[in-house]
Amino acid sequence: MKVVSFIPIKLNNQRLPGKNIMDLEGRPVCDYLFKTVSQIDEIDEKYVYCSDEAIKPYMPENLTFLKRDKALDDYLVKGLDIIEAFVNDVDADVYVLTHVTQPFTKAQSIRNALEKVTSGEYDSAFSAVALQDYMWYQGKPFNYDLTDIVRTQELEPVYMETGAFFIFRKEVFTKMHRRIGEKPYIYEIDQFEAVDIDTREDFEFAKAVAAYLKNIE
Repeated sequence: MKVVSFIPIKLNNQRLPGKNIMDLEGRPVCDYLFKTVSQIDEIDEKYVYCSDEAIKPYMPENLTFLKRDKALDDYLVKGLDIIEAFVNDVDADVYVLTHVTQPFTKAQSIRNALEKVTSGEYDSAFSAVALQDYMWYQGKPFNYDLTDIVRTQELEPVYMETGAFFIFRKEVFTKMHRRIGEKPYIYEIDQFEAVDIDTREDFEFAKAVAAYLKNIE
């Protein structure tokens, strides 16, 4: 079974220009995930999928640069379009999609979720955080009764997808055009792994997290 990972990355970010190579506690943002993925021996081939070769100096030796069409950098391009382009470029049985904007993703989390897919028990896996609080949707309570408010620890968790990783068999995408199949494994990650950098505020928060994690290592 061939397992391939890919890290789509662009250098022309709109909301926070240059975020993927900004200094985060002495390291470029992208360095965190690059180093994490490089440690996972269960992945046969590891690609950085970028239109700009300027990313190469930031890459560890065991990651492979794969040049993608510059058109995929447009802000209107959807994630599924990028996945489709990569699947067309590189054949595999299982794909592991990760994002540098979640720099604190753990290698062991990816390994554990990947094992669920390669075992054949699940057709896909994705990272999520469990939200166990009073939730509302479309102006109404979503997971609790206003007339019988139970303790938060008694609530049924609601899971929120994160972009830390999506792992899927090839047929999940080629047949359903999805990154999550009919039988997915929801892999719960902690709040540190869930940190996602999109805005300046996100980056400032990530700086605090990076400093904290560095101090407890």
